[in-house]
Amino acid sequence: QKTHLKSICLQYQLYLLLNSHFFCLLKNEMGLIIFFLCAYVPKTEAGHCKWAEVLQDLERIKTSKDIDVSLYTANADEDVKCQELVIRCFFLETQVIIQECRIKNCSKTQDVWNIWKNGNESLENNKLNSTTSTKCKECEEYEEKNFTEFIQNFVKVIQRDCK
Repeated sequence: QKTHLKSICLQYQLYLLLNSHFFCLLKNEMGLIIFFLCAYVPKTEAGHCKWAEVLQDLERIKTSKDIDVSLYTANADEDVKCQELVIRCFFLETQVIIQECRIKNCSKTQDVWNIWKNGNESLENNKLNSTTSTKCKECEEYEEKNFTEFIQNFVKVIQRDCK
C-alpha cells in the first residue's frame, strides 16, 4: 500500500547501481537515463503528500451505502493551530467506523482499516504539541454528523494539510 516505500527501494537500487558503475554508466545512453531518474525521483517524493493513501481510501468509502453512523465531526475551517488535533480526531472516529463495519460486514472494511492504519503511522511520527492542545476542542466537543458529512470534512482537512 505504501507507495513511498517502493520509491525508496527504487532510489536505493539506483544508488547502488550508480555507486558501483557511475563513470562507466555515464559513457552510454542507458547510464544517462538512470542518472536522470536518480535526480528526478527524490524531487517527486519530496512533493508527495503524506496523506495521499488516506485520501485515496476516503474517496473509495465516501459512497458506501452500508456505513450508517453518527460521528464527532470537526469543522474543516478549524483554527490552523488545531490542525493536528483535528486530524487526530478524524482518525479516532475511524475506529467507530471500523467497529460498525465489523458488525455489519461492510464491503469497505479494508479501506477503512487502511485509513486508520496509515493515519496512525503518520501521526506517530509527529508527537502532539501540548501547547496547541490546550487551545483546541476535544473530539467529543464537536457536533455529531452523519457519515457523508464526516467524510466530506475529513477530506477537506486532509487536503488543507497537504498544501
